[in-house]
Amino acid sequence: LSGFYKLNDQSNLGASLRYFSLGQIQLTDINKNDLGIYSPNEFAFDLTYAKRFGNELSLATTGRFIYSNLTSGQFSAGQQTTAGKAFAVDVSAFYKRQTVLFNKDAIVSAGANFSNIGTKISYVEGAPKQFLPTNMKIGAASTFMVDDYNQFTFALDFNKLMVPTEPIRDGNGDIVAGRNPDRSIPAGIFGSFTDAPGGFSEELKEVSIAAGAEYWYNQQFALRAGYFYESPQKGDRRYMTVGAGLKYNIFNIDFAYLLANPQKSPLANTLRFSLLFNFGSNNNN
Repeated sequence: LSGFYKLNDQSNLGASLRYFSLGQIQLTDINKNDLGIYSPNEFAFDLTYAKRFGNELSLATTGRFIYSNLTSGQFSAGQQTTAGKAFAVDVSAFYKRQTVLFNKDAIVSAGANFSNIGTKISYVEGAPKQFLPTNMKIGAASTFMVDDYNQFTFALDFNKLMVPTEPIRDGNGDIVAGRNPDRSIPAGIFGSFTDAPGGFSEELKEVSIAAGAEYWYNQQFALRAGYFYESPQKGDRRYMTVGAGLKYNIFNIDFAYLLANPQKSPLANTLRFSLLFNFGSNNNN
């Protein structure tokens, strides 16, 4: 659930609430003794401020509260579990400019987003806290206005987690390659570009790639497709998405379907719908 309010021609204020439930799960101990049924769930509340500078540059920042209750306070391996709580911020920049490409009116854009920069999180009382999945995303896109009715957009994104890479350890647990991941938040973020045990080549494998294309007809009907790739050594997620959208008067409706091998992505065969109401608009465009 999300919404935004336009403060003026240059500034917007937005808020969103995301909630995820895993339903009811039967919990057992190591000996398969019944520990009861619980309902793991988590949510995140975001508050965003965005400001445009001129006609080409926009900056935004988001504050986020995260609550993740995966165990309902059950004991695990003799330890008391607890809900994970954390605070984080996102910082982003977006640039776009109208131009001419291949003799067609076009819009070129580029952006950067640094997300989940925040406190560490833990699910066990007294246990060391772990990093949030701090992420860097950098991308660019080009939109071509073929004529008054047809428009194409092509986009490319690069993503990298800015968290410590787990080092290689010997049988005694001593580090033989890489760096100790027990660091402060700033050290973990900045050190994430140079701490891979395999050196620079492994750092490159930590960068995932996403590409996509979108077609609009008369700014009312859209078709979309995208592909995501991650190195086999860093998660091996690979999937394709297809989707469509419809814009009419004050509302937009979009859907997307994720095509993947279930072994490559836990979200394989997921169908997503979204509905947007723009109360500041009263026409088909």
